[in-house]
Amino acid sequence: MSINNFQEFYNLIPIMLIGLTIIASVVIELYFKNSKEILPWFSILAFVASGAHAIANVYAKQYLFGGMIEVGGIVNIFFFIFTFGAALLTLLSIDYIKKYGTYFGEYYILLQSSVLGMMLMACAKDLLVIFLGLEIMSVCFYALAGMNRSRLKAVEASLKYFLLGAFTTGFIVYGIALIYGAAQTTSIDGIVEKLPYLSKNLLFLTGLLLFIIGFSFKIAAFPFHMWVPDVYQGASTTVAGLFSTGGKAGAFSAIIAAFSLILVKGNFVAFMPYLAVVSLFSMFYGSIVAISQKNIKRMLAYSSISHAGYIIIGLASANSDGISAIVFYLLSYTFMNLAAFGLVALIEGNNETNLEISDLSGLGQNKPLLAALMAVAMFSLAGIPPFSGFFSKYYIFIAAVKADLTWLAVLGVLSSLISVYFYIRIIIIMYFKPAEGSIIITKSNSGLMAVIIAVICIIVLGIFPGSFLSLITAVF
Repeated sequence: MSINNFQEFYNLIPIMLIGLTIIASVVIELYFKNSKEILPWFSILAFVASGAHAIANVYAKQYLFGGMIEVGGIVNIFFFIFTFGAALLTLLSIDYIKKYGTYFGEYYILLQSSVLGMMLMACAKDLLVIFLGLEIMSVCFYALAGMNRSRLKAVEASLKYFLLGAFTTGFIVYGIALIYGAAQTTSIDGIVEKLPYLSKNLLFLTGLLLFIIGFSFKIAAFPFHMWVPDVYQGASTTVAGLFSTGGKAGAFSAIIAAFSLILVKGNFVAFMPYLAVVSLFSMFYGSIVAISQKNIKRMLAYSSISHAGYIIIGLASANSDGISAIVFYLLSYTFMNLAAFGLVALIEGNNETNLEISDLSGLGQNKPLLAALMAVAMFSLAGIPPFSGFFSKYYIFIAAVKADLTWLAVLGVLSSLISVYFYIRIIIIMYFKPAEGSIIITKSNSGLMAVIIAVICIIVLGIFPGSFLSLITAVF
């Protein structure tokens, strides 16, 4: 094996490791009686090893398979987000899936496979690779949403997600077909080379718009958000956490992989108003409707829509600062939402009880540690310093100002102020409202450990935001 071949093999280890883990997990599930106890820890080991390798080789940029995929740089940062987030999610799931009724080895295999799909989307330099990764991730999500067939809400969530996901796929495939028809290639670098000609081609612009519309469903942006509240509420809490973190980060990684260079270098002024309007409506719709929610999972679902709006500001900025801010935001948002959904999973009762916001009353006195962790997650999601959520929004707004979108940044701040109400309401209910009844919380050391790690990451990202943003900027 030559040095170049060895280097290619070495740089591919994060993806190969997850792929081999899936195969090994299938074997373990088939031939080991205690597979349900082995698979979670085996998955965590693989996720952590893959993420550690990715972040350790973040500067080793390389194109592989004839330029169809790229490793190193921001791609490896996305690998870290997917794998480390999945490791925390697996920790959360160890005890939760027993309580929820999805205590199957297939759960972890589907989780691993969805992560593989996310990684393919992030590293893609060809539109067909993006589509392949998207379908791998989506099929796993459909199955995970309805894994407990005895719960009607789960079956409904799975069916809604599948139908709308299939509809979305049509937009993306047709968009790719039009782009190929105009550019005569599906290679992203090949498309970038032809931008001077393609920027005036109506067929190409239509394909680009359809592609963005298709992924707007995946990132839960207005007006393509209609599936989010019902799916998040119907699916198990840990799976909803996966949808809101890994699923959103994976979709944005595909958009960045495909169109960061196109948007930055192509000077597509016509797309900026569209992205700005989608961002604006997503922010305000999510923030305003979340205020009226009584179920905490539905509240987090509408919160997810508003956060998609903030992230789209970075795309509308169409500059390198905006792309770097998006990556930092997704890193921070992954830990914030995993902490929030993780705490909901710990508090949730055996029959999906304790999911109303009013059920959290008195938690500050009865379970002070859980209440404190929830408070940190809510403060960060609200964008209150010194937590990472504040700096995530700050960098996004700065990128918008540099792109002469000051009005959008100002409206983003206003939307963020509105969202403070429903986040702080949870903290007030936990600490200042007497308990309406006794909440029996099933003990889960692994789940609590995952939440604590996520909260520590929120605090560290808030203390050293510049260091992480500098790393992202340096490898962009």
